[in-house]
Amino acid sequence: MTDNNRFVSTDWLAAHLGEPGLAIVDGSWHMPASGRKAREEYRAAHIPGAVFFDVDAVSDASSGLPHMLPGEAQFAQAAGALGLTNDSTIVVYDSVGLFSAARVWWTLRAFGAKNVFVLDGGLPKWLAEGRPTEAGDAAPAPATFAARLDRSLVAGMADVAAASIDGTAQVLDARSAERFSGDAPDPRPGVRPGHIPGARNLPFNAVVKDGRLADPATIRAAVEAAGIDTDRPVITSCGSGVTAAILWLALDAIGTPPAALYDGSWSEWGASDQPAAIGPA
Repeated sequence: MTDNNRFVSTDWLAAHLGEPGLAIVDGSWHMPASGRKAREEYRAAHIPGAVFFDVDAVSDASSGLPHMLPGEAQFAQAAGALGLTNDSTIVVYDSVGLFSAARVWWTLRAFGAKNVFVLDGGLPKWLAEGRPTEAGDAAPAPATFAARLDRSLVAGMADVAAASIDGTAQVLDARSAERFSGDAPDPRPGVRPGHIPGARNLPFNAVVKDGRLADPATIRAAVEAAGIDTDRPVITSCGSGVTAAILWLALDAIGTPPAALYDGSWSEWGASDQPAAIGPA
């Protein structure tokens, strides 16, 4: 494992493949416009023993919003079907390097998984090192996962609206500068351009380098440049709650974890009657 207890190295994972209690999770997810199909890519080649965590399927379909957190019963059933328990040593990766794995890492922890890590460099690093893969679907033995959502980690629209008005927390948006400012349209129909009034912008790719989390000095500089005071609470946000988890992971890695993640993020806010700001922060 690495020294910050959030990541494991490819060397570590290769040395522990097949050990009892180890669960490997492919948490790949791609933006709809990318044309990529995460499950099909998983079936073509994945790390031996890895199960596929479908970010869209393990969600609250009734919300009308993309991949919102599911209820506890739904999550317990899904995690158990993947062979996960609360005490499993879970290593999450994705096919980009560091993208949707952060969301799956955050989700598992929020529902009560005790030992969750992200594979440093993800599948691209694993493949570049010539390590083995397998094809098809894994068939894990069913397990019992006792899902208990830590609701303090999840911000809703009302929480974010209060933070926007009275400054009780800083909202940090992981979207691109163009989408944050409103210079680029939102890719989702019916969602306005712009950002939550008072929010600050830190595009997630400022803290990711070559598919890996940037070093602490780079993260701290990026957070400071975004105008964030790490001594005050932070709510991370983005387009739909995926890259907000990358900012969570980055802030956690420098010892200042956020207060909450806005599940729904701009997909919810931008389609509501809440005020929207245009221009830079």
